Amino acid sequence: MKIIIPMAGIGKRMRPHTLTIPKPLIPIAGKSIVRRLIEDLKTVINKPVDEIAFIIGDFGKEVESELIQIAESMHVKGSIYYQTEPLGTAHAVLCAAPSLQGEIVVAFADTLFKANLMTGNGSDAIIWVKEVENPSQFGVVKTDSRHLITEFIEKPQTPVSNLAIIGIYYFKDGQTLKKELEYLIQHQIIVNGEYQLTDALQNMKNKGMTLTASPIEEWFDCGNKEATLYTNRRILELSEPEKLIQQTSTIKNSVIIPPCFIGGNAHIENTVIGPYVSIGNDTVIKNCIIRESIVQRFSHLDNLMLHSSIVGNYSDITGNFKDLNVGDYNSLTL
Repeated sequence: MKIIIPMAGIGKRMRPHTLTIPKPLIPIAGKSIVRRLIEDLKTVINKPVDEIAFIIGDFGKEVESELIQIAESMHVKGSIYYQTEPLGTAHAVLCAAPSLQGEIVVAFADTLFKANLMTGNGSDAIIWVKEVENPSQFGVVKTDSRHLITEFIEKPQTPVSNLAIIGIYYFKDGQTLKKELEYLIQHQIIVNGEYQLTDALQNMKNKGMTLTASPIEEWFDCGNKEATLYTNRRILELSEPEKLIQQTSTIKNSVIIPPCFIGGNAHIENTVIGPYVSIGNDTVIKNCIIRESIVQRFSHLDNLMLHSSIVGNYSDITGNFKDLNVGDYNSLTL
């Protein structure tokens, strides 16, 4: 089994944080989005994974090394591929053509989820879906009584289905998918200026292949600040409490209102933290009240009242701010 992770997007909606790191490396409850995604996939797939292929933009060698380290920490080979132009989801997956062999899972890296074990009854492909209230904003599928997909519809303007495609797919044969993606490119089958993965799926269905819709329990978005903070809250609620506060952290004269994540070597003093706060490794916080926020690594915060905020890495902030969205390497005083 191979996991293919397209993540070449620049993450405009998560700026300023994505000015220095790609969105999938932003931490949620102490772990990057992409690491959490891989861990959840390995649990749901319940099969040995021998390769994780990351499809990235020009993110630099430091990011590439971090991604390879994530794979190797799970005793899996990591591979790097590049998508140099934003030509769509089908084009992105095809950038990892050498890895499209055998059983594969394609998972776009801004998606976290809660689901049961993967089941498809021998299907050629499984598409994870979630019931939504606003299907006009998503690609959706229609299914029959056996959960087999009968039709794909991109952002329907009339109510036809509320089963949204969340961006995670299983394929029994990666070579078959590769051929369908190559067909789109060779014949210039373009929708809204891009090559769409759903067009390849529709071609597979038209050829008589069985595609099954697999419902998930929860779908966590990390597309913007508000959605990321909500996802951080839900992940904290679902986490085992004893694993959230690292033993190497120091907490003096402070109150931690659970659930909160406190990273390794973090120092908390004269402060109230929580609920729903994640503090990164090696961050120092003094004389603060912080709730429903994410503070990343190696930052220093003093005399702050924060709510619904995200603070980047290596930031130094002093004052009386209430709602912050600050990227890496900032120094602010009020």
